[in-house]
Amino acid sequence: MQIDSDLLEAAVKNKSDEAVFRLYGWSPMCISLGRNQKSDIFSDSDIDCVRRLTGGRALLHDDEVTYSFISPVANIPDGESVIESYKYISGILIDFFKTLGIDLNYGENKKIDAKYEYCMLLSTGADVCYQNKKIIGSAQCRKNGYILQHGSILFGYDKKLLESLFHEKISGITTVTEIMPNITKEFFISEFEKFITNLPNKRTLV
Repeated sequence: MQIDSDLLEAAVKNKSDEAVFRLYGWSPMCISLGRNQKSDIFSDSDIDCVRRLTGGRALLHDDEVTYSFISPVANIPDGESVIESYKYISGILIDFFKTLGIDLNYGENKKIDAKYEYCMLLSTGADVCYQNKKIIGSAQCRKNGYILQHGSILFGYDKKLLESLFHEKISGITTVTEIMPNITKEFFISEFEKFITNLPNKRTLV
């Protein structure tokens, strides 16, 4: 996530008109807190905890593929609208999953219950779901005309660990391996990279 921050700063400094797309993972697992979230929530956990630039609630980064997308706001249709920019960027993910034969859709807006500290339990119209179960959670920040959006694509998850960390029942989410039990993370990432490389009208996607 520090690389995401550095890339955003470089884009602002250089007035870049190019987009940057990244995929990465985590070792060891880590908790990231939203920009304005309380910092003492997981003080009794032995899992590393960091704060990200973007908002939202906490995430456990474990068996997932993390993506980030940095772009000038002007390059995104209706980019000044937060919701429309979310949908545009998330639409890239939806289009990729279609190449795997999986139809995803945007989630429905739900009233946010303040007790939910786990980001994947919350749903907005810009989240990405499979059969009404959230599979991709995203967050965004903006600086001087640029957008950084990054998110967690759930590949698998440890339900017992999540419930012990967040002290709430985990439901309403799904994973890549639940939908496609035989897929490997290596194949998933390889296909994603091919998809991004072949996007029409792309600028620079890394």
